Amino acid sequence: MDLNKRKLQILHAIISDYLETAEPVGSRTISKKYNLGISSATIRNEMADLEELGFIIQPHTSAGRIPSDQGYRLYVEQLMDYSAIEIQQLEIVRQIITEKIDKIESMIQDISKLVAMITNYTTLISTPQTHKAKLKHIQLVPLDERTIIIVTVTDSNLVRNHLLNIVKPISSHALIQLSNMLNQALQGLTLEEMNSSLIGELKQQMGEYGVIMEDVFHIIVETIQSVNEPEIYLSGAIRILDFPEFNDVLKAKTLFHALEEKEFLTSILSPKPSKQKHNNISITIGNENPVEEMKDCSIVTTTYKMGDQTVGTIGILGPTRMDYGRVVATLSNLVEHMDHMIRGLMDG
Repeated sequence: MDLNKRKLQILHAIISDYLETAEPVGSRTISKKYNLGISSATIRNEMADLEELGFIIQPHTSAGRIPSDQGYRLYVEQLMDYSAIEIQQLEIVRQIITEKIDKIESMIQDISKLVAMITNYTTLISTPQTHKAKLKHIQLVPLDERTIIIVTVTDSNLVRNHLLNIVKPISSHALIQLSNMLNQALQGLTLEEMNSSLIGELKQQMGEYGVIMEDVFHIIVETIQSVNEPEIYLSGAIRILDFPEFNDVLKAKTLFHALEEKEFLTSILSPKPSKQKHNNISITIGNENPVEEMKDCSIVTTTYKMGDQTVGTIGILGPTRMDYGRVVATLSNLVEHMDHMIRGLMDG
């Protein structure tokens, strides 16, 4: 159901007031603070309709209402106001990029801290993935009759040793032959190039030793992924405690524990195509988050580039009572200027 102009005005007023005060909003507050030209009684009736439609909820027995996730969703898609990032803040971004363009990780860390300071929310940034790792060398070495060591080396010279338990003993000579076979087939390839048909062919070529190929390939994948996986920098996590929504110690503690896990950070920075809005900015609100720890939070994300290549993601995390307009404007302006500045330095 499409809301009429009056309902939209009242919903906008409720959300604006709640963003400012964190207190449930009543009809008298709207009547006094917002010049809508209608009586408190009419506002109450419209609020009742909005509640029935699921756009606002009554958290307590008081007369006040707060926005629901559905209400916030409508707000970010139709109603929110934008405020541009300040010139002084953009100047700081320019200085950071100019001074640290050759120290990418340090640059990303500083930008993360700056965004947390500008927005007063928690900021996450993933580092650039400048290349896809390739397998440089693999060696199967006997440890004892039932164990072999698998040594994998990537093109960035990352070395990983893994132990593999085997059912039947394999001679040293056979392991040398298997190592040569693996290197001949897989050396210089990325994970994407190691397709299932290639692995299937290797298993056949290995004959009776083909049974270990699945385990060997799993170890190769694990090693290369450890190189391909970006770092994620988190800034301003403590700011979560500034919001009354997280006065509940258990709720705050649960979220803090989750923020210590890289897998959790990676999941909330992952693209969410169904929520893409506002020029490549994704807004995921409350229960739209598949992760339980995020049900009381929203995450606003976008990607950033180096030249023509998208290399990382920036996310801003806060309570569902987030100033979406300011956050979206900050990210839009920031990424646009980062792209422009980095291009200038790379071309210059």
